[in-house]
Amino acid sequence: MSEKESPERDRVSFGVIASAAVVALIIIAGVVVYINHGDSGSPSVAKPDGTAPTTSEPGATGFASPEVDLFGRRVDIPNNAAGQPLPQQPGKQRKAADQDWLTAAPEGTVDPHGWQRVYGASVPFSTSDGPTRLEDGLAVGYSHTPQGAALAAAQITYRLNARPADRELYVRQVRVSAQQVSAYDQALADQRLPKQQPEKVTRYLVAPDGFQIENYADDMAIVRLAARGPVLDSRQTWAAVRLIMVWDAGDWRLKPSSSKASQTEYVDSLAGWTRW
Repeated sequence: MSEKESPERDRVSFGVIASAAVVALIIIAGVVVYINHGDSGSPSVAKPDGTAPTTSEPGATGFASPEVDLFGRRVDIPNNAAGQPLPQQPGKQRKAADQDWLTAAPEGTVDPHGWQRVYGASVPFSTSDGPTRLEDGLAVGYSHTPQGAALAAAQITYRLNARPADRELYVRQVRVSAQQVSAYDQALADQRLPKQQPEKVTRYLVAPDGFQIENYADDMAIVRLAARGPVLDSRQTWAAVRLIMVWDAGDWRLKPSSSKASQTEYVDSLAGWTRW
């Protein structure tokens, strides 16, 4: 392969795996750090450089015509920019005594409206485990189950990547210390966090193919999300990121972890993973 072709191939490969790389939400001293979409692929703090177009109206209900994501999969467009929670069937929730307690998928995510484009990112809505409602534009009300933890992990991580400067989301749905909030506020004051990532970034925030509950207890869940990555040696790969969720004040919140704990790992099989 020529030297001219190699950089182009690298850029294409990086674009394909960005859906997983961006998911690796890294919070250092309360400042959100994002994957730089340049050739180097090194982490950097994103600068405001445009907004993702949207025709959604706050407070609206229903859906516009569905679209497809980067991989040709259906994604619904809610008329409310913050998303459209779905009617719930609590009887569909798994119980701890069920054999598939840790491995079952939440209900409704494979049906229409199960994945919605919110602020440019594809996020999951179930009919069994939440989110049950919107509060100040935030999706809240997840079930106290492994499925609820997985839903919250995807929702919170993707939303915060799409809107780094959403302070309400950061302080309410991320378990952070006063010192981390102070650092975050300083980053806002310095205009180092964009209010809305542009479409060239959010287009890679697509639905992960699966999740895995590594550990679950009433107060904490360790969740892994697997997003489709590049094809290497004719084999599909996935980038898997580990997220720590804590049950706090009646809902799941994301707990910042060290970069090592949340490091993205690549797997070539989803055996043992739960498909949405």
